[in-house]
Amino acid sequence: MLHLWHNLNEEWMLEQIKVGAVSYLNTRPLLYGIRQSAILMQQIELIEDYPANIANMLMDGRIDIGLVPVAIIPKINNAQIISDFCIGAEGNVASVGLFSDVPVEEIEEVILDYQSRTSVNLARILLQQYWKLNPIFTPAGTDFIAQIKGTTAAIIIGDRALAHRNKTRYMYDLAGSWKAMTGLPFVFAAWVANKPLPDTFIEAFNSANALGMAEIDAVIKEINYPLYDVRTYFTQNISYRLTPEKLKGLDLFLEMLGKL
Repeated sequence: MLHLWHNLNEEWMLEQIKVGAVSYLNTRPLLYGIRQSAILMQQIELIEDYPANIANMLMDGRIDIGLVPVAIIPKINNAQIISDFCIGAEGNVASVGLFSDVPVEEIEEVILDYQSRTSVNLARILLQQYWKLNPIFTPAGTDFIAQIKGTTAAIIIGDRALAHRNKTRYMYDLAGSWKAMTGLPFVFAAWVANKPLPDTFIEAFNSANALGMAEIDAVIKEINYPLYDVRTYFTQNISYRLTPEKLKGLDLFLEMLGKL
């Protein structure tokens, strides 16, 4: 159902827009800005979950906007990216990797993290086109990290990937590997709507994202995460601006995904 807006005494009155976001550390700056915007919070219902679930909600219309894995964009009717901000990387992202006890050329099986869509497809592209390998791909169960041993590796994403760094002999950063293969940055997730939304709302939403990025120090003060340096993660690993170069990387990824 399309949300109808009315401007009464310069106050927006509307049925709440449902916004889905990933409940990972990397979204904290964006969500901080959204939560700091009192006007925006009156207009939205904010739902947090892991990426694959947010993707399903957006595809079947349970939410109106989602910070979703970009791999699902072709599957969404009327999909449109509505923000200048994303979850992207110009090089190593630190939190999306191929974890293994053997060098990549010795891997025979790769377990695919059930929380991900974009990252597992990125891994398949890299294994086939960058590393020139054809391993067995296995869907992950809930305890899949414990199965990493011998020639069995796994794709791990998000906070669990940060926690698992240095626990296997090898960790191949997927965003860094994509940059090495293509020369382009990578976009893991973008704010995507499944219906037209008013320009005034989109402007307010974009401004809220920008506020979060401008208040990184305040965001960091709220976080107690001893497993990885949060400032490094927010300012060097994750690249939040959806630049023209990132859009080129996104277009190339979707083209490769279509041929996969």
